[in-house]
Amino acid sequence: MTLNRHQATPVRVLDAPDGHDVIIEGPLDVHTVPDIRDLLHEVISRGPGELRLHLGKAEIGDATGLGVIVHIHRRARREQRRLWLVSASERTTRLVRGCRLERILAPARPGRTVSSLTA
Repeated sequence: MTLNRHQATPVRVLDAPDGHDVIIEGPLDVHTVPDIRDLLHEVISRGPGELRLHLGKAEIGDATGLGVIVHIHRRARREQRRLWLVSASERTTRLVRGCRLERILAPARPGRTVSSLTA
């Protein structure tokens, strides 16, 4: 499935045997978050397994972008799914630390490209 409404941020969802991979490429801000949030809710409702957000090419433009990641983390936990950040950019990692969200969005351990989001 690909989301690209009104020139929104391209989002691809790949089904995997152990969950879903969601690849976000482009801006994640107040203009794009509503469609992305709806898509992520749909993916979470599809069933069990891990939910992996690939954010290597995502551009978090404002607090709304970080907010949707925190929101989706909480929603996934309610559905007993585990949310992972995959290949988060240096900028995204700095934003998470700068906003002190590392308590919820745990940074990747050295040598790993995937970080679990735990509360």
